[in-house]
Amino acid sequence: MEQSAADIRRLEYLIWDPPLRALTVFALPIILGSIFQQVYNIADSVILGRFVGQNALAAVGASASLTNVFICIAVGAGSGASVLVSRRLGERDYEGMKRAVWTSLSFFLVLSIALGAAGLFLGGPIMRVLHTPEDVIDLSVLYLQVYFAGFPFLFLYNVLSSMYNAIGKSRIPLYFLIFSSCLNVAMDLFMVIRLHMGVFGAALATLIAQGISAALSFFVFRRLMRTFPGNGALFSLADLKHLLAYAIPSIIQQSTVSIGMMLVQSVVNSFGSEALAGFSATARVENLVSVIFVSIGNAVSPFTAQNLGAGKRDRIREGYHAGLLLDLVTAALAFAVMIPFSHAIAGLFLGQDGTPGAYSVAEQYMRWIGTFFFFLGAKMATDGVLKGVGKMRIFMLANLCNLTLRVAAAMTLAPRFGIGFVWYAVPAGWITNILISHAALRKSEKNGWT
Repeated sequence: MEQSAADIRRLEYLIWDPPLRALTVFALPIILGSIFQQVYNIADSVILGRFVGQNALAAVGASASLTNVFICIAVGAGSGASVLVSRRLGERDYEGMKRAVWTSLSFFLVLSIALGAAGLFLGGPIMRVLHTPEDVIDLSVLYLQVYFAGFPFLFLYNVLSSMYNAIGKSRIPLYFLIFSSCLNVAMDLFMVIRLHMGVFGAALATLIAQGISAALSFFVFRRLMRTFPGNGALFSLADLKHLLAYAIPSIIQQSTVSIGMMLVQSVVNSFGSEALAGFSATARVENLVSVIFVSIGNAVSPFTAQNLGAGKRDRIREGYHAGLLLDLVTAALAFAVMIPFSHAIAGLFLGQDGTPGAYSVAEQYMRWIGTFFFFLGAKMATDGVLKGVGKMRIFMLANLCNLTLRVAAAMTLAPRFGIGFVWYAVPAGWITNILISHAALRKSEKNGWT
């Protein structure tokens, strides 16, 4: 059954409602969904660290550097493709919107199967190249084997989430994430604590939860597409070219950053399993806070694209300012929690058996990163506008400069002066990114957002 004109008008609230209210309503489900998605990783880390041991926590942390590369490819694919979908929704080209959606899902499903197979064969050799400590490498490889077996489900879910967000339905992915996160935690507890399956049980719990969530998400999305007017083709080569023009720079940016972080991980690995456990504990916390800023940036992007498609260019800067305000509030809250409670937060992951060295690394990293989080938020909001107006090359360039600075500092300074230099350069990278992106944003605005 197709939606009425009034129903479609309500769906277009990003175009009509006041920017701060529209962005808040749109971003909040994305933020909550991203937090629940992080529950997967946090649940694995807390349960493994407290009920299996420090080496199990270190193994999952070491695996994260590689799994993040593949996750970011999925996120980049969905984020890039959603720009075209959002713009066509703003133009009310519903048939073109459907065609872009089905083309992207078809192509990225094939890509995810190929990447999952590559991960299964290459995961072990890559972990050895990254100097993963010998006392955790076997557990890391075991976790990766289960993870990559279910990678197509993770990829499909991330692309579908971007599609939901592109058409303004950001609440639906939240519902699925709440369901899958609760299922994941319950299965973690059962498989790790009751069945004593260790790292394998934690990975299997995540695979099953993500598989169920991806399947349910697809069926609901398919029904939602039927409510829009028009009959979009299942695949269009012309649309694929348009989609890849948006998606490839986003994929390159996301995956290159993750590869850079994998190189940083190799530096951390060289300090031993004790430092790796402490670093992994804070990295989980950093990821939890970071996804809020990423979510706000991902909300700014379709807000920008829809208003650009609708010809409401004056609302783009208003949406950008609204995003910065949300980032400021988030950064203040993170600072208020992470600085005074760094030891207690680290204890959630490391437990009573955590060594003083692991606690020291975790607390130093947490206090430093918690002080500078607003710069990450400003970077994400600025990049969100650039993606929304289709400035993908400068978006990619700014992020690569950010990455280069961070990786160079970690690889050249940390081995000589200590592990702290892995995170000392992070805020400088964010600021560099902001300066480049903001200059491009101002130039685009002067040219009418073209």
